[in-house]
Amino acid sequence: MSSIDVQIEESWKKRLNDEFRSEYFHNLKEFLVSEKLNGRKIYPPGSQIFSAFNHTAFENVKVVILGQDPYHGEGQAHGLSFSVPPGVRIPPSLLNMFKEIRSDLGYNIPTTGNLEKWATQGVLLLNATLTVRANEASSHQNRGWETFTDSVIRTLSESREHLVFMLWGRFAQAKENLIDASRHLILKAAHPSPFSADRGFFGCRHFSRCNEYLRTQGKTEINWKLD
Repeated sequence: MSSIDVQIEESWKKRLNDEFRSEYFHNLKEFLVSEKLNGRKIYPPGSQIFSAFNHTAFENVKVVILGQDPYHGEGQAHGLSFSVPPGVRIPPSLLNMFKEIRSDLGYNIPTTGNLEKWATQGVLLLNATLTVRANEASSHQNRGWETFTDSVIRTLSESREHLVFMLWGRFAQAKENLIDASRHLILKAAHPSPFSADRGFFGCRHFSRCNEYLRTQGKTEINWKLD
């Protein structure tokens, strides 16, 4: 089967070429085309679907923060998990992440929810599903994206060493079996959602623990401060 020409950063294109040639990915593309032909509005915009990869080359990944779905509200999703574009109100889960960073590292809560600064330092902000129908949460689950992003996680685990995987909530923690814990640091906690943050996300200190691990591996720490 021919490879679909995906507009994705070259190091990822090379690593994931077998995925782009696969039957499931061709079916996924057909599904997305049919959604648009049927007048469905899809988030994020097509040019931003692979933003997480385009901001963080394969060789530059140090940390993976796994989300589930893109935001499904107008103007919120731009291809990075938990992140929103400049000027967009900070969503509740992201605000709780900032509260934990304040408690953990002493940084003030930023005025922006745009996490591109993290991404360019090596934080892969990966959603398990990379698209969603407007105003319909989870509407593009089980269409093939999870197979693709599972392969991304597995490839990182097998081909890189000493990465930090932050798995928040049961959905993300179900991906733990894709990661070689003898090669990488896996940090698990409750999801930062207001419904669960009090049950183990607050106080997890994942941001300082991540930097401590990177430091012991001779890697540059992540500057979690946004402004």
